[in-house]
Amino acid sequence: MKQNKKEYVAEIIKLLLKSYKKVKCALNYKEPYELLFATILSAQCTDERVNKVTEELFKKYRAVADYANADVKELEVYIRSAGFYRNKAKNIINSAKVIIEKYDGKVPQSMQELLVLPGVARKTANVVLGNAFNKAEGIAVDTHVIRIANLLKLTKSDNPVKIEQDLMEIVPKKYWTEFSHLLQTLGRRVCKARNPNCSGCSLKEICPSAKA
Repeated sequence: MKQNKKEYVAEIIKLLLKSYKKVKCALNYKEPYELLFATILSAQCTDERVNKVTEELFKKYRAVADYANADVKELEVYIRSAGFYRNKAKNIINSAKVIIEKYDGKVPQSMQELLVLPGVARKTANVVLGNAFNKAEGIAVDTHVIRIANLLKLTKSDNPVKIEQDLMEIVPKKYWTEFSHLLQTLGRRVCKARNPNCSGCSLKEICPSAKA
């Protein structure tokens, strides 16, 4: 059964790559710390909204030290529309301080070190490692991945940690970062939560949840 699931996942990856060619992180960034803070902002917020917020944010704060020394109230103004802005502002400032104090101002490149940063859980760490450093230590599980992995019957769980474990067993490691992007792209363009376009989906022939 496990081997069959691996073959099934290989077919999913093949079909999605054919549909979407080269996929990448939906968040805009140039530096690893920008991706880190953008991902912290993305919690319970759309990537589209985060990119609008960071367009101005990254102009105002141009280095990790700028965030570490930021006035929390001023930072809150810039990120308010991303939601939960008070907690996010504190996490960004405190993460920046840890990066300066412990890691010489550079975003750490291991899961263990990233998880020490305020506001960083496995999803955020996976996004940063996979996209900023091309290191795959896991699979980033967001709302799109949770929903579509269940629709594809790749997991029976709604717990992100368990879903990640299930996916890591059947998705080839070289695709761990890309697999998240593929499911996210599918979720944004076709397999939308409220109105999935099953007839226009490249997985319609193999998806067990596809509607006739």
